[in-house]
Order: sequence, then structure tokens, then C-alpha cells
Amino acid sequence: MAEFTLPKNSKIGKGKHFPASPAAKNVRSFKIYRWNPDDDANPRVDTYDVDMDTCGPMVLDALIKIKNEIDPTLTFRRSCREGICGSCAMNIDGTNTLACTKGISECGKKEVPIYPLPHMPVVKDLVPDLTHFYAQYASIKPWIRTQSSAPASGERLQSPADRDKLDGLYECILCACCSTSCPSYWWNGDRYLGPAILLQAYRWIIDSRDEDTGTRLDDLEDPFKLYRCHTIMNCTRTCPKGLNPAKAIGEIKKLMLQRRGA
Repeated sequence: MAEFTLPKNSKIGKGKHFPASPAAKNVRSFKIYRWNPDDDANPRVDTYDVDMDTCGPMVLDALIKIKNEIDPTLTFRRSCREGICGSCAMNIDGTNTLACTKGISECGKKEVPIYPLPHMPVVKDLVPDLTHFYAQYASIKPWIRTQSSAPASGERLQSPADRDKLDGLYECILCACCSTSCPSYWWNGDRYLGPAILLQAYRWIIDSRDEDTGTRLDDLEDPFKLYRCHTIMNCTRTCPKGLNPAKAIGEIKKLMLQRRGA
């Protein structure tokens, strides 16, 4: 009988417990994934008890409080605190989301589990390596590509109706929550572009100011880049901005059929 086991250094062990002060009356526990590549040790889950009476309402508030007051070795990304930059994307309470917009009160588990985005290489603790993700984004050439000369006015104008077509697309902050929730991306992430990048690709395909639609569609006409999407819909369910990457992918597929005359 074949026996399959995880690689030795991927098994997660039980970590340290950092109890709250005995004077704390309103305590919430956070179970946080920890891994340091310099330690040559397996990942572990540390438990931090946080006094909620001295903590802000968001998960990011708790992480900052832990780093500032309990354990300065905890590593994570954060920047805007407003759900705009996408830096603090992580898996919280079993769902990919942004720590800055996820309320602690919204977490169902008494001990809130916090992990890095799934199926990504980990740099350290809650910091995923997004190098490949950003390389995929660069591959779609995410800027207006034109063939004609620039107008005398210097601006390429767009009607309100054409501008409305970009709603639900331009708001994407490339946090990677959707792509890292997608089983097809887990299995074929080396070749499948994933929901975030395909939503971004559609944003430029549908832009009336862009004049390179044919080439953009040619670049996506590939068994893996586009067609690994099986409409599982995890991407749409988990998007912290309320966007619908699955719909954008479907629209690209419709354009592919239209130009074939189907």
C-alpha cells in the first residue's frame, strides 16, 4: 500500500502561548501561523490572548497590538488600513480577506485562526511570496495600448456609458484573495492566470480607449491561461471588495466565441 506524507518541514506544530494579563476581563485568542526560514524549523501556530478592551475592532488592530506589545517577532504586511492597498490579505477564520476590513466580532471561532494566503510560498509568518502573481499581472500588459496617434487635446476621451463598463473591474486592488482561494489556481498556478489577473485582463479588453483587443484575446487563447476556470465561484465569494471575477472570466470566454463566429 502506498503511503503519502507531507514533507517534513511542512508539518505544522504547536507553538507558544502568550496569555493575557490576569487583570484582563474581555479576552480573545488568536492562533497565528509562524514560520521563520532562518530557524530551519517546522511551522508552528502560536496562540496570543488579547485584551479586547484595549484593542481596536479590526483583526489588523489585533495583529498590530500583538506585534507592538506582545511579540515583536511577528511578521505581516500592512499599509493603508482602509481596504485599498491589499497588503494585509491573509486567511482569517477560514476565509481569505483583508485584516484591515475584517472585524474581530465577525470571526465565528472563539480562537481566531490566522494563516498566510493559501497555496503561496511563504516568505515569513503571514507574508506570502507574490513574485509569480505579479509576474502574471505584468504578462497581460496592464495599460492602454493604442495604434492611433494621440488626440490633439492630449486625452483619449470616453463616454459615460463606456466608463460605466469599467465598474466592478477597476476597483480590484490585486490583494490575491480570489486567486489563492481558487482550486484551479492551486493546481495549475504556473500556467493558469487565475481570477485576479483575468479580471484585470478584462478591464483592459473592455476599455473603449484601448486599441489592442485582438492581441489581448490572442494572448489569452490558451488551454491553461483562461480555460482552467471551472466556475467554482470561490473567487467571487471571497473578494473583500465585492467584485465578481468569475463574471469577468465568463465575459472573456464570450468574446472568444464571438470572434470565432459561434
